[in-house]
Amino acid sequence: MSRASAIVMAIILSALQAGCAARQGLELPELQDWETRQAVLGDLERWEFRGRIGVSAGTEGFNGKIVLKQNRDEFLATMSGPLGVGNVTITGEGPRISITDSDGEVTSHVDAETELRQKYGWTIPVQSLRFWALGIPDPSEPAATRFDQSGMLEGLDQRGWAVTIDEYRDGGGQQMPRRLTAVNDDAKVRLIIDRWTFH
Repeated sequence: MSRASAIVMAIILSALQAGCAARQGLELPELQDWETRQAVLGDLERWEFRGRIGVSAGTEGFNGKIVLKQNRDEFLATMSGPLGVGNVTITGEGPRISITDSDGEVTSHVDAETELRQKYGWTIPVQSLRFWALGIPDPSEPAATRFDQSGMLEGLDQRGWAVTIDEYRDGGGQQMPRRLTAVNDDAKVRLIIDRWTFH
């Protein structure tokens, strides 16, 4: 291999390695106890996960893939399969969301959880799911928490929802929720997180 070829190859390898690092995202600091875990995860501003979601309420509901990107208080969720159509995009901040269906039609909801139930017959915990997915309570509301023998959160009760975390997996160098279920009086939300990325 000539010197010029070696230089080109080194540049390509460096670019590939940089691309991999970018896709993998940042490593989280050590989360050695519950107080640290709540503080660190609660202060995260930019992160995302890819996985699957299922929502059921009586005979209504859907199953689909989900990509959720959080940027401070704003989120962007892309789901495939729900609402009886193709890809659906949900954007929001706090309790307000906008849903864009596969035809480009946009509907806005001021009280998303109530209005989703009225329109589709099911709802999701829009306000708190971002925190529950991280494995911590929503800091805006009181919560009753339950821990396993290793000190990891295995469930909580908050805002009328009972949340169970069934499995953890490595994400950003720390144990992050992999499977969780949130149930209230008339809906059940199942979330399987396949990949975490922190920015």
